Order: sequence, then structure tokens, then C-alpha cells
Amino acid sequence: MKNSYLHFRLRLARHALLQFVSSLKSSLEYILLGFGPVLFGLLAVIALPGLFAATRPWPEALGLVAGQVLLGSAPVWLLRKRLLPAAVLQWSYPLPIGARRMWGADAAVAAMIVGPLSGAYAISTAIWLYQWPDWLRPVAPQALLLTLASLLLSWLLSTWTLAHRNRRPAAGKPPRARRAPSAYAPRTNAATAALPTYAYYWQQLFWLPFWRADNVVGIQQTLLLAGALLSIGVWLWHPAIVPPALWGACAALMSMLLTDRGDKAVAEQIALLRPVAANWPLHTERLYRLAMLFTLLPALSVLACFAALTLGRPADGYSHTVAVVWLVFSALVHVAIVALRRLSVRGRVGLVIGAILILTAIGSELWN
Repeated sequence: MKNSYLHFRLRLARHALLQFVSSLKSSLEYILLGFGPVLFGLLAVIALPGLFAATRPWPEALGLVAGQVLLGSAPVWLLRKRLLPAAVLQWSYPLPIGARRMWGADAAVAAMIVGPLSGAYAISTAIWLYQWPDWLRPVAPQALLLTLASLLLSWLLSTWTLAHRNRRPAAGKPPRARRAPSAYAPRTNAATAALPTYAYYWQQLFWLPFWRADNVVGIQQTLLLAGALLSIGVWLWHPAIVPPALWGACAALMSMLLTDRGDKAVAEQIALLRPVAANWPLHTERLYRLAMLFTLLPALSVLACFAALTLGRPADGYSHTVAVVWLVFSALVHVAIVALRRLSVRGRVGLVIGAILILTAIGSELWN
């Protein structure tokens, strides 16, 4: 019985991971089928910030290590609601579980998530030690220590993330005087009242539910949008340490997943709303079409950023023609993902993977 809570938390974490992998099955197919060889290249890069930090002045070194720590603890932060669901928290509050046991369980779950990352760090570090570049030779001991420190800090930050979610609520004092109940009078927010009717219902029925409770669609889309914009920025900056074609591939992957995942989330929300909203005094089909069109807005913002950075200034080593072809083809594929809703699952996977590969091939010619 002493370790029953630890075993429960570990089994809950395994179930959460299996459920998460199942929900991302189609996305994993896109990534593995389209970018299998690229992933092996990324595996070698994963430990590069900690190793390279040893060659930089201390402010830059701290920035590189801090970024690596945040990246290493990001999976636990993203999965915190699956690793500790709200129902489990409510159930565990009255149990006589000590703070040390709770911290131990949080640390074990964090280690189970960060553990595979340590294996990737070991493989990546071994690759760099085997290559033995000139910049690594004089600082190899310091580089190894910084890499180990970033991995340890990632585990500690992940443990703190789970402990922060697992904390017990403080007992609040009851109010001295409670107002007498009165008739309910609905209040309308001035900001939402100014919206058109269908935009208001879209906000209430599609935008807000993606951010409430344990729904991670809002966070997922925000991260994909940030990754796509970051990939576009680094791709056009083209630092010498990473080939530009790799960032072009990341931009294509992130932008395609952004529209695909958003359209899938909207389709699931529409399926939930159809039986409920059938008798509403509202043209629901028009609302659903509006929600489908709005799934294109994040991808359009990525394309607008790419157009502003390429077509909005004189060409300096890159091809305007390739940029236009990349923009036009990408726009057509995004519209096809939303418009061709009757495609089978395999057909949709083929469409997205084919688009990613073609965009990667087009983007590889941007700097040639």
C-alpha cells in the first residue's frame, strides 16, 4: 500500500500517453512518412544548443541552455491536463497523501516523460563526439556538463509543473454576508455585443470551447502557428549552421498541420453541435461554413508573413519566382484541405503528405 499512489500515477501517465499518441495517429503518419529521414538529422541537432553554449559568452550560453530547458520540459507542460485530469485531482484531495509522496510521484512521472529525451540527448551527443568538430574540442568537458545540466533542469521544471497542478487548493474564509438571491438578468459583454450575429456565435461555439477545461486545441493551434512563423523567419534568415531547406520543410509541415488539425477540430465540434442546434432559430449551416472558412485564417497569416518577407522587399540571394510558386501552391492546398471534406482518412493523409513533399521540393530551390 505504501507505493500504491505512485503505481496509480504511473499507470495514469501511461494511459494518458497512449491516449495522446492515439489522438495524434494521423499527424504522426504525416511526420514519419514525409519526414522520416529528416527526423534522424534533427536527432543529431537536439543536443547542439547545450554543446554549442560552451563556446559562447555567458549571456548567450544562458539563453541557449534556458531555451533547451524550456523545450525539454514542454511535453510535460502540454500533457499536464492528461497526466493529471481534473477529476483525478478532485478525487485525490481528501486522500491522506503526504507532500513527500506527491512530490515523488510527480518526479517519477516527469522522469517517465523526460526519460526518452535523455536517450535522444545521449545519441545526439555521441554523434557530435564522433564527428569531433574543431569548435567542440577545447570545450568538450564544459559542453557535456551544460548538456547534463539542461537535461536535469528540464526534469526539475517538469516535476514542478506537475506539482504546481497537483497542489491542494487553499481553504478560503466564507464571506461575512451573502447577497440575497434575486431574479436573473442576462448581461451582454459590450465587446461581444458589437460583433455580427454569426461572428458572435462562432466565438461562443467554436473559439471559446477550444480553450476551456481540458481542451488543448487552442494551445495546439497556437504552438503550430508559432512554429510555422518561426520556421518561416529562420528559413529566410538562413543561418549557416542548418541548411535552409530543412527550415523550409519545417515551415511546410507546420503550416499543413495547422490547417489539417484545425479543420479536424472544427469538424468534431460541428458533429457535437448538430443534434443540439437543430432546433435553434439560427441558420446553423451558414455558421458551420463560417467556422470552416475561419480555419484558413492561421495559415493565411503564415502565407502573408512569407509574402511580406519575400515579395515585399528586393531579392537578396533568393528567387522571387520560387517564392510565388510556393505561395500559390500552398494556398491551393490549404483551400483543398478545407473544401475536400469527403476524402477518406487515407486520401487526406496522402493529400497532406504529398503537399508537404512538393512544398519542400519547391522551397529547396528558394536560395539556389
